[in-house]
Amino acid sequence: MKIKQYFSFLFAFFLIGGLAAQMDLITPKDFSAMMKSDKDMVILDASKASTYSTNHVKGAVHVDHNSLYRDGDVKGLIKPPAELAEIFGSMGVGDDNKVVVYDEGSQKYSSRVYWILKYIGKDNVYILHKDLATWRPARIMLTAEVPKPKSAVFTPKVNEEVFASLDEVMSKKDLQDYALVDVRTADEYSGVKSSEGHIPGAINLNYEDLLTDTGAFKSKAELEKIAQENGLTNDKGIIFYCKTSVRATVAFVAFRDILGYTNVKVFDGAYNEWVANHSVVQ
Repeated sequence: MKIKQYFSFLFAFFLIGGLAAQMDLITPKDFSAMMKSDKDMVILDASKASTYSTNHVKGAVHVDHNSLYRDGDVKGLIKPPAELAEIFGSMGVGDDNKVVVYDEGSQKYSSRVYWILKYIGKDNVYILHKDLATWRPARIMLTAEVPKPKSAVFTPKVNEEVFASLDEVMSKKDLQDYALVDVRTADEYSGVKSSEGHIPGAINLNYEDLLTDTGAFKSKAELEKIAQENGLTNDKGIIFYCKTSVRATVAFVAFRDILGYTNVKVFDGAYNEWVANHSVVQ
């Protein structure tokens, strides 16, 4: 009897763990409930400034993902964790606040900000999945009024499990138990347009293939089929990249938070950093 109870406990433990990995992507209905129950929750609108100024969720603070990058020759590299924590702290993001991020519906900017927050150790951060089919009926209150957030203290705790450096890509890109995935268009991947090619050893999976025609994430079943067709299984480590790894974070969310893959990273420096340090592309 004790053995049976033990295995039942293990099953429940792993089941809960698997589900927890997928709870970061929330519906408008979930969001509405969270707004009512948690008055300290911070809402971040990662849309373009023009979209935000027209209307946004009441109480939402605007965050431009471009403000999170360091200056330099390699475009798109994120700032050091301490600087990022200070920026988010000025937006009211503290150590204990829940954070919900959304964008105009492309999933790109919300996913990017979400991934950056995950990287600097924000566990309780969620993405509001802006699927227009469920967004409009939810009747979430919108406004053009810009809130004045109260600054908070955010202590960064770097999470290396979601971040791939140039050195890591170099060491793992040819290993059998790893997959390096370029999520740009086929023309960019092959060097036909806006690119000289791709990192040697990378496969191509356009991030748009993970989304519906309206920009929402595809269903788990559809994503599982895409993963299988591309040989991407949960027993492999997966590193996603694009040009600046904005699009790569969409794939990160699809595989980590919908499919529940446990070893998924983003190469933050992406194609830009690779080209800046290596002349070899395919």
